[in-house]
Order: sequence, then structure tokens, then C-alpha cells
Amino acid sequence: MQRVKLDRIDRSILKDLQTNGRITNVELSKRAGISAPPCLRRVRALEDAGYILGYHADLEPKSLGFHVTVFAQVGLSSHAEPDLEAFEATVQGWPEVRECYMLAGETDFLLKIAAADWDTYQEFLTTKLTGAANVSHVRSSLSIRAAKAEPGVPIVVDAPSGEEEA
Repeated sequence: MQRVKLDRIDRSILKDLQTNGRITNVELSKRAGISAPPCLRRVRALEDAGYILGYHADLEPKSLGFHVTVFAQVGLSSHAEPDLEAFEATVQGWPEVRECYMLAGETDFLLKIAAADWDTYQEFLTTKLTGAANVSHVRSSLSIRAAKAEPGVPIVVDAPSGEEEA
């Protein structure tokens, strides 16, 4: 995976794709100020270089029956690398866990969990999470609402010189 030096056009393409992954190549090229064939080549190069990891649809959880989002702070008994990796592998098998972050500090992992309701989360908590190997404690925080849920990273299209490498 070879990194490419990002110019203004690349950053414009990345910003537009991050906002709308379904944008047509023709519209993307117009917004970037280049013709469609070189725009498509740039998108493919950005994918090959690992800047673009994939594309997905942003789904509305409640319309699909997921009315509860819980953030679980998980503490582990052992912090040996094989034990951390084993926990991460276990989490990969739990579809309820939508995001998993290893943290520095008092909490070892932060999990974002989607559940139909509080009872469903409680069942996940008691049958899977707290019973998992090496889990010493879990603190659950129920999300009331999301004030901001913006994917990706902030992209500055017209970056000052010196900020062109990503």
C-alpha cells in the first residue's frame, strides 16, 4: 500500500466522497475541477493507497428496530498483548458491538453497542460481555441522543503549505 502525496484535488475528492459515497464520478470530477477519467484514476489510486477503506450506507437504527445505543467501558484483568488480542477477536464475533476502541487510562476498551431495547442489552451484557474471558468489570452508559455523528476525519481542501502530506 503505497501512500501518495495529497494535493488539493485529492483532498477535495476525499472530502466529497466522505460526505456522499454515492456521488457519481461525473459530479465528483466537476466538484474537483477535473475531467471524469482522471478523477476516476485518482479515486482508484486513493483506494489502492489505503486512504479510502470502503463505502457504506448510513442506516437509521430506530427504523430497523435498534432503539438503544449503549457505550460500555470494559476493564480487563490482564493487559498482556495476547489477552488484549483475544478480547478483540471475541468482540469481532458480536454483531451487537458496532465499534470497539482500545483506550489508555482507567478503561481498557470502549464498546458501542446497538440493541433493540434495554432488556436486549442486559441479556448481551450478562450472557456475553461479562462472561467473556479476562473481563473484570463493565460500566454501561445509555445514550439518550446523538448530537453529532459525523463519519471520518476533518479534511481541509486548501491546506497551507506543509500540510499536503497525509
